[in-house]
Amino acid sequence: MTRDALIEHLKTHALRTDGPFTLRSGAVSSWYLDARQTTFDGRGAWVVGRAVYEVLAPEVVAVGGMTMGADPIAIATAMVAAENGHGLKAFSIRKTAKDHGIGGRLVGPVGPDARVAILEDTTTTGGAAVEAARHALEEGLVIVQAIALVDRSEGLAARNFAELGIPHVALTTPSDLGVDT
Repeated sequence: MTRDALIEHLKTHALRTDGPFTLRSGAVSSWYLDARQTTFDGRGAWVVGRAVYEVLAPEVVAVGGMTMGADPIAIATAMVAAENGHGLKAFSIRKTAKDHGIGGRLVGPVGPDARVAILEDTTTTGGAAVEAARHALEEGLVIVQAIALVDRSEGLAARNFAELGIPHVALTTPSDLGVDT
């Protein structure tokens, strides 16, 4: 039921079919998913957090990924987990290291040996999430799984994560949204 609510929210609020749109990968598409229209919306964020929490491996203690796309998903998931008595943490990976304060790219209450899930809103190749995963591994985190809200990669993201030994879970695909890849 939560997955259906996620699909409905994405279709109603985040899906644009008035392309062409140039994607992060450089590919051009007739449709675009602005997932922040869902992840930054109160009701949408709750649905996102619930949907991710439902597929989260039980040993995961923290969720996060590349900053901006993964941040609202991680916070929403941690909040849903708290509602369910699960002390889940959220973290973020900056695109570049900060040169002031404590610096670095990894932000949040997580450290070496923590079992984590890498999150992403929409994936075309898995590039941003794989970059986040590589940095998380460098920081000593143990990645249990990767989760994408929408996977438009036709299996490429899963293959890229498989090369790192990380299972990839896609909550929705373009066909769920009524569009073609």
